[in-house]
Amino acid sequence: MGHPAGKERLAVGIVFYLISALAVGGALAAVTLKNLVHCALALTVAFLGLAFLFLQLDAQFAGFAQILVYVGAVAILVVFAILLTRGSELPKEGVFSKTWLVGLAIAAGVFAVLAWAVLQAGPWLPNEASAPQVTVNDIGQALMGRYVLPLEIVAVLLTAALLGAVIVAMHEKEGTK
Repeated sequence: MGHPAGKERLAVGIVFYLISALAVGGALAAVTLKNLVHCALALTVAFLGLAFLFLQLDAQFAGFAQILVYVGAVAILVVFAILLTRGSELPKEGVFSKTWLVGLAIAAGVFAVLAWAVLQAGPWLPNEASAPQVTVNDIGQALMGRYVLPLEIVAVLLTAALLGAVIVAMHEKEGTK
């Protein structure tokens, strides 16, 4: 029989790879699909995959914030903005830009610089990560106490942005009739 810790580590590894595949698959679908609504929904799946990765890494606040902010607000706002403004029709012209090769070269350059930076920082990173001293309860207490005003300002700003998007979409629809 195998060691119980080894089986648990194998199960955690399999779950990690499944969640990673969900996140990467959603991201790839978001950039390759032609229908904008499908792209936005695939982006939502990628956000969910990232939230699950945060939760698996015991970063509960980051995981739940990812779900609330990105899945619950940003992704839904993007879907509504697409549905209200452009519709779900396929683009008439090609999807690729004429300068796609330049974009590919820039992306490869950025990837090379980031890979170099990660490889250079490797020897100085600690092997053992220390446990965070701040709990989710502490963060919640700070958000509802000391940082309640900035939190409310962000909520008002997001609500105003949503209302502005609806008003702009209504004026565009009236202009097309």
